[in-house]
Amino acid sequence: MPYKLVIVVRKDLKLPKGKLAVQVAHAAVNAALDSNDAIVDVWLSEGGKKVALWCEDRKELAALKKAAEEKGLNAAFIADAGLTVLKPGTITCLGIGPDEEKRIDEITGKLRMI
Repeated sequence: MPYKLVIVVRKDLKLPKGKLAVQVAHAAVNAALDSNDAIVDVWLSEGGKKVALWCEDRKELAALKKAAEEKGLNAAFIADAGLTVLKPGTITCLGIGPDEEKRIDEITGKLRMI
């Protein structure tokens, strides 16, 4: 059964490429560290698949987080420290998983890849 971790990024922030990369990395690391160890082990044994997707704004990101949590998926916001281009506390992205790919796709399957 394939597993993956998804990072959903707010498109409305128009993040510079470097900032985008760092925020995605934060989300991937935090999601993996906060997840069930047995699930992480399976995910890593399959290659640690990660997918980065766009959402429109904070409102859509919050709805995705709520939907993921209602399905029992690990889901965590990433808030920026505000040291560069964003105000402190700006929610930039959402990490979901790692978990079974089909479970995550029920929430994020219609979003576009970055």
